Amino acid sequence: MSSPAAHDAATLRRATRGVYLVFIGAGLAFASWAARIPQVREELGLTPAALGLVLLSIAVGSLIALPSAGLVVHALGAARTVLVMSAVCTTGIALAGAGVLVGVAPVVVGLVLMGFGIGAWDVAMNVEAAAVEQQIKRSVMSRFHAAFSVGTVLGALVGAAMNALDVSVTVHLLLIGALLAVAVPWSTRGFLPAGTEPSDEQREKRHPLQAWTEPRTLLIGLFVLTMAFAEGTANDWIGVAAIDGYGASAALGSLAYGVFVASMTVGRWFGTQILDRFGRVPVLRASAGTALVGLLIVVFGPTLATAMAGTVLWGLGTALGFPVGMSAAADDPRYAAGRVSVVATIGYVAFLAGPPLVGLIGNQAGVLRALTVTAGMLAIALLVVGSTRPISNA
Repeated sequence: MSSPAAHDAATLRRATRGVYLVFIGAGLAFASWAARIPQVREELGLTPAALGLVLLSIAVGSLIALPSAGLVVHALGAARTVLVMSAVCTTGIALAGAGVLVGVAPVVVGLVLMGFGIGAWDVAMNVEAAAVEQQIKRSVMSRFHAAFSVGTVLGALVGAAMNALDVSVTVHLLLIGALLAVAVPWSTRGFLPAGTEPSDEQREKRHPLQAWTEPRTLLIGLFVLTMAFAEGTANDWIGVAAIDGYGASAALGSLAYGVFVASMTVGRWFGTQILDRFGRVPVLRASAGTALVGLLIVVFGPTLATAMAGTVLWGLGTALGFPVGMSAAADDPRYAAGRVSVVATIGYVAFLAGPPLVGLIGNQAGVLRALTVTAGMLAIALLVVGSTRPISNA
């Protein structure tokens, strides 16, 4: 089967704009909830343990959605999947916001819906992003993921503003839900026809769940898991490690997190040129190596200043792992939905397992030293990075 027919420049511009917007929307959706977690805790009177169980609801929803997301995208196409799942997600956000006025149960239900919606939304937008990337023949997937980061920053800033203005959690989340309910469907109107209308040949060729039996797809999933683990542990623990390990103030701990996120966003935005020039496998190998060096500097460096420098390398090194892994999974458009679903599901395990694993080790060895477990994951990344080598679509 040949690659999908080329589209004109105007169509590609609309599709690119639409993909950027749905990535920003997904980031905004997640961060809008995350920014109000402290207020939710106060409103519901939750203990730390109870809050942890409530927050687990999002992960539960996502884990239910991700394995079957390939089937949904295969059947509905990327645009309609984003449309439906963004509606599920925004319903969940609105329910969680309104549920704060009632009690824990409706909040949990809302968060499960939010997690379910955003999980399948994530797979669908990555499938569409890969289709756009293949059409424009440039490595732009990482820029789409940078747009997600922009959405999270916007969500955090809006949340901070809502807190400053003393706007309730309920009003805030209902407004965000209404905004996304309008903006996301409008954004998907520009998606590529090839990303929204699976052909009969594609439907009958093979079942999307067969991707779970493909060694290359599973190895790409393992690579994405290791890089997601490196990203997730930094997101969750770099601030705490700076405070506990180097005696940093709370403000400097927050700065360490900011340095990591900023470095990762820069790496995702400017990594496209490097990928196009040197190729996927060499760049990802160098990325994993850079992240490993940065991590070791953070853990074993003599001062907070060197740890900050290591944090920059850690952020730059992890920047391309997850998005380029998605590109690799979608190399063949015929089977992109199933393969992206598999890789996303495997990769998501890292975001579930990473924080508690580091926490358990940190109880015994300290958080800073516990981060060395990430070095082992990056070593695995270096071993399996060859699985991301591009394949022919023919």
